[in-house]
Amino acid sequence: LQCNQLINNEYVMIRQASDCCMYFCLCAQQIDEEVSKLLQLKAQLGGDEDKHTFVLKTAKGTRDYNPKQMAIREKVFDTIIRCFKRHGAETIDTPVFELKETLTGKYGEDSKLIYDLKDQGGELLSLRYDLTVPFARYLAMNKITNIKRYHIAKVYRRDNPAMTRGRYREFYQCDFDIAGQYDPMIPDAECLKIVHEILSELDLGDFRIKVNDRRILDGMFEVCGVPDDKFRTICSTVDKLDKMSWEDVKNEMVNEKGLASEVADQIGEYVSMQGGKDMAEKLLQDPKLSQSKQACAGLADMKLLFSYLELFNVTDKVVFDLSLARGLDYYTGVICEAVLTQTTSAPATQERNGPAGEEGVSVGSVAGGGRYDGLVGMFDLKGRKVPCIGVSIGIERVFSIMEQKAEAQAEKIRTTETQVLVASAQKNLLEERLKLTAELWDAGIKAEVLYKKNPKLLSQLQHCEETGIPLVAILGEQEIKDGVVKLRTVATREEVDVSRAELVEEVKKRCQQL
Repeated sequence: LQCNQLINNEYVMIRQASDCCMYFCLCAQQIDEEVSKLLQLKAQLGGDEDKHTFVLKTAKGTRDYNPKQMAIREKVFDTIIRCFKRHGAETIDTPVFELKETLTGKYGEDSKLIYDLKDQGGELLSLRYDLTVPFARYLAMNKITNIKRYHIAKVYRRDNPAMTRGRYREFYQCDFDIAGQYDPMIPDAECLKIVHEILSELDLGDFRIKVNDRRILDGMFEVCGVPDDKFRTICSTVDKLDKMSWEDVKNEMVNEKGLASEVADQIGEYVSMQGGKDMAEKLLQDPKLSQSKQACAGLADMKLLFSYLELFNVTDKVVFDLSLARGLDYYTGVICEAVLTQTTSAPATQERNGPAGEEGVSVGSVAGGGRYDGLVGMFDLKGRKVPCIGVSIGIERVFSIMEQKAEAQAEKIRTTETQVLVASAQKNLLEERLKLTAELWDAGIKAEVLYKKNPKLLSQLQHCEETGIPLVAILGEQEIKDGVVKLRTVATREEVDVSRAELVEEVKKRCQQL
C-alpha cells in the first residue's frame, strides 16, 4: 500500500513537472516571437548605431542664414533691384529644374557641374545651372522677340565649394538681360553701366570691369594657328588665367589639349595685353589680327562700346583685357567680368580663414556676362535668333564681403523694422495694449507688444534698446483716462504726451526724422 502511494505521488510530481515544461516552452516561443517583432521594428526605425553616426549639418556647399545675415542680404537685394528697375526692367520667374536636354551642350566643360535629378516618371530633369539658358528657353517657347528683364533666383552647381570665398553649390544669381534687335553696342554699354552703378553703390572697394569679345578671341586663335575644333576648349583654358599662371595655362594647352608650343606662345603675347579704346585701334592695325574678319568686327564694336562708355562716365573702371575668355559656349560677342582690385579684410578666425591672422579673403569675380545672340535660336524649331546681352551679379560673393565688412566694423545691424513698441507702466493693461497695437497695425505702423500680461516697464524698454526699436508708446491708467499716450524716444529718453487721435501721424513724423 505504501509502495502504491509513493508511485502515485511520483506520478503526480512528474505530471506537474511536465506541465511546467510545456508552459515554459510555450512562453519561450512567445518571447522569441515578440523579440523578433521588436528587432524588425528597430531595423525599420534605424538602430542605435544610426543615432551615434548621424551628424546634424547643412549639405556640402550650402549654408543657413541667421537674421543679421538676412538683413544684410535684403539690403544688397534692395540695392540691386532698385538699379534694375531704374533702368526699366521687368521681372520673370522660371522653374528651378528644367528638362535635361534644355541644359545639355550649353556650358562647355562646365556641363559636368550640372545636377541631374533621378527619373521620377518619364522626364529626365536637371537643376538649373544658371538663369540665362532658362531665359532663352522662355523667350523661344513664348515667341518673345524683345524684353528687358531681371531675374533673381537660386541656381545649382556640383562644384568644389569654397565657403570663405563665397563659392557655393546652391546660390543666388541676380541677372539683367536685354533681348531684341537693336543698334550695336547701345544695350551692351547699358549693361556695363548697370554693373558700375551696383558695385559703386554697394561700396565694396575699388573694382575693375574687364571686357573682351568672343569674335576677337576666335580671330586671335585663328591667326595664331589653333585648329577650329580646339577653339572652345582652348578658350576654356585661357579663362583660367585669373586663377593660374601663364606657365600653368600654357602647360595645359600643350600637354593636355595637344596644342603646339609655338601656337601657345603666340596666344601668350596677345592675352597679356590690356588697355582701352586706344588698344582696340592699335589691334585693328595689327599685321596678324587684322587678317581676321571676325576679329576686325569685334574690334570695331569695342571702339564703339568705349565711345558710349565715355558718355556714361564709366571708362575709369572699364579695361579692354584680351585674357578675358569666359568659358561658357553660348557667348557670341562682348563678354565682361567685374573683379575687386583689393582684398577684403575679414575677421582673423580659424573658421573663416584657416590660421588666425591671415590678411584677407579673395573672392574672385563679383559680376560677369556677355552677348549670346544664338542661344534662343537653339530652342526655336525654325532657328529664329533673338539677340541678347546680359550681366549677372555674384550675389553670394558680394554678400560674403558685406558680411565680413560688418563684422570688422562691429556694425550693429537691425533685424526687424519695428517702429514702435506698445508698453504699459502698470498692471492689468493687456487689453488696452492689444487694442492700441491693433490701431497702429491698421494704420500701417510697424508695431510690437510683449507677450506677457503684466511686463515690467524696464523689461519693455530694454527690449527696445536690444532690438533697435526707436519709439515706445506707453499706456498708464492716467493716460487712458486723459485720452493720451506717452511717446518715448528710446535714444534720447525724451517723453511727450500725444493725443490718441494724433498718435499715428506723430509716429510717422518721428520715424521720418530718425
